[in-house]
Amino acid sequence: MTNFLLAGGGTAGHVNPLLSLADAIMSDDTGNRVWALGTREGLEATLVPERGYELLIVDRLPFPRKPSLYALSFPIRFRNAVNQVKKYLRNHNIDVVVGFGGYASAPAYLAAKSLGIPVVVHEANALPGWANKLGSKSAKAVGVAFHSTPLPKATFVGMPLRKEIEELAQGTDQEAARIHFGLDPDTVTLLVTGGSLGAKRINETIEKSRKVLSAAGIQVLHIVGGRSDLPEIHSKDYVRLAYCDRMDLAISASNAAVSRAGASTVSEFAAVGLPAVYVPYPVGNGEQKLNVAELVSADGGILVPDVDFTPDYVSNFVVPLVSNSRALADMAAKARKVGVADGTARLLRLVKGVL
Repeated sequence: MTNFLLAGGGTAGHVNPLLSLADAIMSDDTGNRVWALGTREGLEATLVPERGYELLIVDRLPFPRKPSLYALSFPIRFRNAVNQVKKYLRNHNIDVVVGFGGYASAPAYLAAKSLGIPVVVHEANALPGWANKLGSKSAKAVGVAFHSTPLPKATFVGMPLRKEIEELAQGTDQEAARIHFGLDPDTVTLLVTGGSLGAKRINETIEKSRKVLSAAGIQVLHIVGGRSDLPEIHSKDYVRLAYCDRMDLAISASNAAVSRAGASTVSEFAAVGLPAVYVPYPVGNGEQKLNVAELVSADGGILVPDVDFTPDYVSNFVVPLVSNSRALADMAAKARKVGVADGTARLLRLVKGVL
């Protein structure tokens, strides 16, 4: 029996790999015990308890980037967070800490180090965050989802995927998946998604391109995200949803996709061989462009800058691509060669190796 603390959260990109590993740990040995460490504000506050795991809370403490009263108080508040995690580690007799980045991970790494508890870091993005940079310096092992991730001692393990996505890599029932969304079971289908919050450029461009896509005989499953004002629609060849809780079926239903390039999305599409046009998020540190770099180099995906994803691009490039079954099959095969469908098992082996 081993006691695990899995630290991370904030976004689905941190929480979903954490939960995938948690499930694998319990499947590996039902005597194991798993706790998650996160914040009250992140998605983990909802998703972790829903999956049946206890969430231990630590304060959300963004690293200060400019002088302020918060910056002055940060060292004390951070030290208090580390001390809180130490109490969790002692009270639950934790044997190993696995961190996935995010606000909860940094205090977990330092608390575990001070108590001599081994740490394993998993970095989902090609460009690591500051918490995982910190944790990797003293970690017993570091797993990365992309070969190019610049962390010391890194082992490539891929992304821990949800069980339903792993199963898609073994085969899909495309007809049933299309019927689930009210789509025609025999019509080529384009999945459009910008993630849970949506992507303004992608949403607006696809809305303006609906007639062109329809005229080309392409039906669209469009997931606009929670921040979009576009209403849900269920028409003959266009289904628009605010949110989709069955992304496995959305992927299964589709011949190709247009998407942002978040680490989880890129990893899932590659693992199942879904050809995609990636439109990286144009704001921030540019990590999304790096996430898809290897896949694009292998011709398993296509990158287009946000500013260039226009109705003309859809007409002149997306429509011909989606209409070319041979080109899609070639892209799918190349994506699978890059993708990793057993990232959860690989990460679990890495974790067990430090015990």
